[in-house]
Amino acid sequence: MSDHLEALRLFIRVARLGSFSAAGRELGVPQSTVSRTIAALEREIGASLLVRTTREVTVTDAGSDFLARIEPILADLEEAEHSARHSDELRGTLRIGIGTSLAARIVIPHLKPFLDRHPALQVDLLLDDEKQDLVKEGVDVAFRFGALVDSTATARKLVTWPRALAAAPSYLKTAPALNVPADLAAHAIIVGPQGVGDWTFRKGGTAASVRLEGRLRITVLQGAYLAAVEGMGIVLTTLPAFRREFGSGALVQVLPEWDLGSVDVHAVFTSGRAAKPSARAIVDYFADILPRA
Repeated sequence: MSDHLEALRLFIRVARLGSFSAAGRELGVPQSTVSRTIAALEREIGASLLVRTTREVTVTDAGSDFLARIEPILADLEEAEHSARHSDELRGTLRIGIGTSLAARIVIPHLKPFLDRHPALQVDLLLDDEKQDLVKEGVDVAFRFGALVDSTATARKLVTWPRALAAAPSYLKTAPALNVPADLAAHAIIVGPQGVGDWTFRKGGTAASVRLEGRLRITVLQGAYLAAVEGMGIVLTTLPAFRREFGSGALVQVLPEWDLGSVDVHAVFTSGRAAKPSARAIVDYFADILPRA
């Protein structure tokens, strides 16, 4: 029974990734084993599930139908096993999609108590500042900033964090005067993965919109923070992300009297299937932590 379940799990990952080798790397299984396992599964079922070429692996019509049927079944099976144990102990693998900054500054520093509570659970953190394809990457839950693009996704809002600007004292010491948002046009702006755009500031009944074309652009937010600490310019992110640097004096808040709005943090579950018990548990855990971060 367990071998058959493992074969089904292997098939799901090969189908989603379109690669035997990628599925093998992800699951820690040699490519040759993956290939033999899928071939044996196809013989047992009596149907071709995958089309293999030298360039790619694609799913047949039969394989697509099989995939759609077995994914929710395996999710239900995991839920049933968890319920039958009559225990809060979590098992299996939990794959979490998350941005580098949120992982490094908030999630990883608070993760150990959760892992200690569930020693039989394996957690895979997939760090990427780009939004992953939850289905293709096999993500059980993703933590995401900002508005949700996919309206069909199942999501839970965890917290709302204010935005803030920050810079190193060494940068501000020699930089032009900075008293109102319009003054930012004369400053070095570090653009993170959010890209270039219009920044809207509010103070009382006054609103000001400034479009800034940063001279330094960094695709990973954690890199943008480091650049700011090194005195390369002003960076935009959420206020909790700067707490460590504000506390040490490595960064100071810029234009703190102006409101830059806020950003929501959501937990996003794969659409179309029930969330794993472990995914629900870790979301509950961080729903308590994030508002205090």
